[in-house]
Amino acid sequence: MDAAGWDERYRGSELVWKAEPNRFVEEELADLKPTGRAVDIAAGEGRNAIWLAEQGWDVDAVDFSAVALEKAERLAAEQGVRLRSVRADLTVWAPPEGAYDLSLISYLHLPWAQMTQVLRQTANGVRKGGTLLLVGHHAANPEHGHGGPQDPRVLYTAEQVADLWRPYADILRAEAVTRPVTDSEGGSRTAVDALVRAVRR
Repeated sequence: MDAAGWDERYRGSELVWKAEPNRFVEEELADLKPTGRAVDIAAGEGRNAIWLAEQGWDVDAVDFSAVALEKAERLAAEQGVRLRSVRADLTVWAPPEGAYDLSLISYLHLPWAQMTQVLRQTANGVRKGGTLLLVGHHAANPEHGHGGPQDPRVLYTAEQVADLWRPYADILRAEAVTRPVTDSEGGSRTAVDALVRAVRR
């Protein structure tokens, strides 16, 4: 889906996603001392970026949907925090080298060649000792889980992501994780996600 498509999806007053941060983002980063600048890549409506700002991070929210970023700024203001919104196409945007203490990628799914570029640029944008965290729909999810993209060309495993980050960072965690989701009929299902956490060398 292109930027115009996402703009249309985000245009309603209701949130497309929940207001709360992703459960894995919260679990992995709750004890991390907010030491400076963080970036939420593909921030959408800002649920993770807002939560990071509430923890004390100075947050850049990057997305190519202007509508989503406007909503994120409004929601942040309602929560009494500020975000720095950056409207950008992630296939051409790159963070300045060593600019961030924390980089988060949450449910960004691109064709693997483009995703590879984003992952490398993300690692390059984190300073020595900074944290990298990715959460996304796992390649096994269409067969063994529920929801998310069904196109295998935009899915990945935790190990694929970890392999790309290893030249830049020490991998602390790289695994498939599960989370409960509710299907369209109100039933309980399970989604399979990829989770990778690393520390920049």
